Amino acid sequence: MWRAKSRTSAFRKEWAWGLDAEAVVTGSVWLGLLGVLCGLYAQDLGLAKSQTTDRKEAIVASHAVGTFEVKVTPAPASDDSGEAALGRMLLDKQFHGDLEGASKGQMLTAGTGVKGSGAYVAIEKVSGTLKGRKGTFILQHSGTMIRGGAAQLNVTVVPDSGTDQLAGLAGTMTIKIENGKHSYDFAYTLP
Repeated sequence: MWRAKSRTSAFRKEWAWGLDAEAVVTGSVWLGLLGVLCGLYAQDLGLAKSQTTDRKEAIVASHAVGTFEVKVTPAPASDDSGEAALGRMLLDKQFHGDLEGASKGQMLTAGTGVKGSGAYVAIEKVSGTLKGRKGTFILQHSGTMIRGGAAQLNVTVVPDSGTDQLAGLAGTMTIKIENGKHSYDFAYTLP
């Protein structure tokens, strides 16, 4: 290790806090090694995931629009509670536009004694091509309607549900119904 041979007054002032040059060099080597080991350990635990994700592949934000037709078929309730306010529906959709394909799903509904109020949840599996990329993914719906017609709807891609060329797909879909016609607006990301 390196050790100072002559100690000038400036050098003594620089090291007055008690470490000699050898200790500083040795300490900095150990700190550097410790930093590398901590980085590898964090990466192994997934703590440095954002750093490794940046190196793997870039995430590309995209937008898809189009129309769809949906066939809703009432299905028997899963219990015999006799509650008219609870329902179960089978969904069968055909997508056109930037998303070309079909989906099958199930919807659970809840109505109330107040006209115009209710809620639904649904899961549907979409198979097709999204701007030329083929695969499947799952959409999760959560909708609420409040008396007077105000509605809130969230449709999101289930994390890690994308397959084939749609692996890593994430996003949200907005559904519009105008003059009895359904359309979608899909903001999504893909690696």
